[in-house]
Amino acid sequence: MNNQFDRFKKIITHPIKFKFFLLSKLPAAFFAGLSIQEFTEAKSVVCVKHSWWTQNPFKSMYFAVEAMAAEMASGMLVFGQVYKRKPSISMLVVKMEVEFVKKATGIILFTCNEGQKIQDQINQSIQDGEAKTFICTSTGKNELGETVAVFNITWSAKAKNK
Repeated sequence: MNNQFDRFKKIITHPIKFKFFLLSKLPAAFFAGLSIQEFTEAKSVVCVKHSWWTQNPFKSMYFAVEAMAAEMASGMLVFGQVYKRKPSISMLVVKMEVEFVKKATGIILFTCNEGQKIQDQINQSIQDGEAKTFICTSTGKNELGETVAVFNITWSAKAKNK
């Protein structure tokens, strides 16, 4: 595990530090109650619960809350790779495509298993100084293991000039 990723992981997996991270960097995620269930260099799992705060008028999860959780599942892996790197690296979502498969109620877990791809792309950007775009898939599943949504999120990462 790279040293900077390890430092970021200690923040993200510590309950109090994670709440402060959300409140300062992603306040909407804080108020929606997003949490990290699993976080390694290879995989990130983000949990969101259907509640009064996260519902739409049809008594299911609001699509924007699902998008936030899906983006966080891949985004934490990206952020973990760019955290305090030298040279610094900018990261940005440039496109999002989604397929909503089933009504989202209860507890939904969004999983992204593309940590190695992210690490490779960011390392390549550092090496050649060019922006890299890559697609990360975040799949949301309910408590029964049924897929409720599949998000394909296109990220851009570029090492800044030294």
